Formats: sequence, C-alpha cells, structure tokens
Amino acid sequence: MCSARTPAVMILGTGSNVGKSLIVAGLCRLFADRGLAVRPFKPQNMSNNAAATPHGEIGRAQALQARAARIAPHVDMNPVLLKPESETGSQIILQGRVAGRLAAGDYARRGQFLPEVLESFARLSDGADLVIVEGAGSPAETNLRAGDIANLGFARAASAPAILVGDIDRGGVIASIVGTHAVLDAADRAMIRGFAINRFRGDAGLFAEGLATIERATGWPGLGVAPWFDDAARLPAEDGLDLRGGPRRPGAALRIAVPVLPGIANFDDLDPLRLEPAVDLRLLARGQALPGDVDLVILPGSKTTLRDLGVLREEGWDVDILAHRRRGGHVLGLCGGYQMLGRVVRDPHGLEGPAGQAPGLGLLDVDTVLAPTKTVREVDFVDAAGGAAGRAYEIHLGATEGPDTARAPYRVAGRGEGAASRDGRVSGAYLHGVFASDAVRAAFMARLAGEAAAPALVYDDAIERTLDALAGHLARSLDVEAILAIARSRLTP
Repeated sequence: MCSARTPAVMILGTGSNVGKSLIVAGLCRLFADRGLAVRPFKPQNMSNNAAATPHGEIGRAQALQARAARIAPHVDMNPVLLKPESETGSQIILQGRVAGRLAAGDYARRGQFLPEVLESFARLSDGADLVIVEGAGSPAETNLRAGDIANLGFARAASAPAILVGDIDRGGVIASIVGTHAVLDAADRAMIRGFAINRFRGDAGLFAEGLATIERATGWPGLGVAPWFDDAARLPAEDGLDLRGGPRRPGAALRIAVPVLPGIANFDDLDPLRLEPAVDLRLLARGQALPGDVDLVILPGSKTTLRDLGVLREEGWDVDILAHRRRGGHVLGLCGGYQMLGRVVRDPHGLEGPAGQAPGLGLLDVDTVLAPTKTVREVDFVDAAGGAAGRAYEIHLGATEGPDTARAPYRVAGRGEGAASRDGRVSGAYLHGVFASDAVRAAFMARLAGEAAAPALVYDDAIERTLDALAGHLARSLDVEAILAIARSRLTP
C-alpha cells in the first residue's frame, strides 16, 4: 500500500476520449495558480504521442499537464507507457525506458508493474501539495479489472479517492455513469466520491434533472457541468482519437497534406502549422488521394515504419507523392517519415514487428537500420538554412546514413542532423517539435511560400493562454472546492 500523506484525487472517465486529460491539465493550472505545488500523474498510458524528458519518455498529455502545473515533466508522471505496435501488441516503456513488449492477450500482466507505479507515485508525491491522477479508458471495463493499474486498481492501492467524468456530447451520459456504478464491485464503487459532466453544449441548467437522476441512482454527488471548450483544439492531443487537421482555408498561402498511417506517432509536430492562419493543413484518411494542389507533403513520425510503408503503398500514396515531387512539390519526413523517404529501411532484430526490410520511397539518398538502442533526448538545434534556433527532442530507434546527410537541414551540437535532396525540395530529420520555434517555423514557411506565408502565431503564448482559459473554464463550471476536499480526504483513514 502507498502512504496517504499527500492529497490526491483521480480523474476517471466513463470511456476513452471523454476529456480526462484536459480536465487534469486545467485543474493543474488552476491549483498551481493558487500557489499549490501540483503534480500530474498517469499510472498507465497507451499512446504513440510521446514526450522526451531528461530521464526517458512519457505520454505527451503528461508533458502538457506538467506545463499546466508550471513544472518540468518527469518520467515518474507516467511510469507505464504502452506504445501500440500493432493490433495485438505494444512496446512497454517503464519509468521512461523500454522494458519489452506486451501482447494484447496478456493484458493482465500489467499488474506486475504496480510496484514501479507506486514507487513513482511516492516519489512524485514527496514535497507536493496535491497530485492529480488521470485514469485510462474506463473503470467499467470489468473484464480488464484483473491486474489493473490504470484505474481503480491503482486508486485502491494508493488510497486515492476518485471522480468519474462523463462526456455528454457523445450521448448516453446518464446511462454511462449509472452503468459504471452498477457494474463495479462495492470496494471499487466506494473509491468514487463524485461525478462531473463534460462537453455540454447550451444552457447547463437544462441538465439539472439529469444530475439529480444520476445522484439518486448512484449516491454520488454531482460536482458540476463543464461546457464545451472550443479552444481544446489548440492544445496537443493525447492520441490518434483526437487527431485533427486545421480548418479549411482555400486561399491559404501554404497548402500541406499529411497521410495518416496506422502507426502515426508524435503528431503534435503538426500543431504549430495547423494553427497558422496562412496554412491549410489537410489530414488524409485511408481511401483519400493526395490532392494535386498542395505545396508540401509531410510524412509524420511512425511507431511502425515498415508496416506504415506497406500501408503507404497499399493506399497508392507512394505514387501520389512521387508525382507531387515530379511537379516540383516539397516533401518533408519527420522521424519515421524521414526513414521512409530513403532507399531502404531495415529492421534486422524485429524491433517494430517482424524482422525484415523494405524499399523506401527513394527520395533521399540515405539508408536506415533500426538498432536496439533507443535514442530519447532533448536537444538545442539550429536551422542550417537561416540560422534560427530552437529546442526539440528525439525518440527513435536506429540510424540513417547516406550522401544526402551532407546537406542536413539542422545542426545539433555543431553536427548535421537529417538529410536533404540536392535541390532542397525533399528533406527529413529525427527532430520532433521544430515547428514550435516561431523563428524556425517562420523561416520554413517563407522558404516554401514567400512573404504571403508570414506566420501570425506565437506558439508558446498561445498554449499558455489556452491553459489559463481552460483553468478559468473549469473554475466557473466545476465545484473545485469540493474536488480539493475530496483530494484532502485521502489523509483521513
């Protein structure tokens, strides 16, 4: 059992994508601005959208929550990160480092990581005034209760009281909350001390009877109704369920297309471009052809490069991209997308699936070999073309080498990073987050579209303003004093 000295509250959801991550982020900012030392925590995450810290990788949502709490991210904020590699298995990141694979049929094995989860939680709690814990999926998935470390299994082990959040926008919120109450056993049910409704559109007063119905059926008190928060789209998304393109901007100076492949990873690389008024960024689902009028095609990061190369060809996107290149278009590869642009990708150890190799698109004169050692680091970099600087990170396996690396688009610690074609229209690198630098993004946009693509976004300021607005949004709609009291009730046996 984990010591119950630090106030803590767990935010559970009736399902995935009900807004748990943003609610935790908003509460972190709200209580941090009240002067509390707040720490976010997610025992287990499943996402290919990861962030690098000095000690390893964690889920991107926890990095955003740390920012909301005005502290640096740390691996203890997300001790178990499962990175899907296929429909049947995931890579295990344990306290920031690779620790093997987890087959879908062996999901109960997660329970073996409870000691590390509680160890991280204890370290994180030390010196904190409040820990806000995010659940994963839904506690109503009782078929996954054995070995659970993500929801009420953790709550009970850590003596952390919980709040259940339902998403009214998707419909059936009364049934989902009452149904969760019905399927839980008595001990699990007792850990939940209240519920809240998220994403309400219109007059929240119209749901008063709905709140009363849930309270009568469950005995849990309602803690408020949070309206729809439009600016949620401005914040980095946690996983592919939240993946979104930008609004249609037919007259945009810079038109970008992004094929969405099954193993897409670290797709928040696209966010700064998506938010630029001068950019029309289109995400292409399977079955959609590459538009012929785009200026740039971006191949984003991938957790399964060889598998995604196969899907790229199945969809005919390889043909579209080569035609785009012949017309003088630009192509950019980010991490796994960079590997796809080369002559060949080899995975001799079967690190991302079955061992093997496949030809790349041949747009860069480089070869990639995946190796067991994983690079996870934050770096300062310089844009080789214009000299603008920024901060980025790397999360990748293996190395890419070849003649085109002599024209690396970036420099890290005085050395080239990435590769570019002779005419500069095709390039790629392992760096994530380069477009979060306003100066780097401005130079990139100017090279592709000239003065018409002048950036209008100060990205970091936009994120900070959105987190502040989210905190205010929750303060107006939820009973935050009751939430804090529930967290402090953990101190009472």
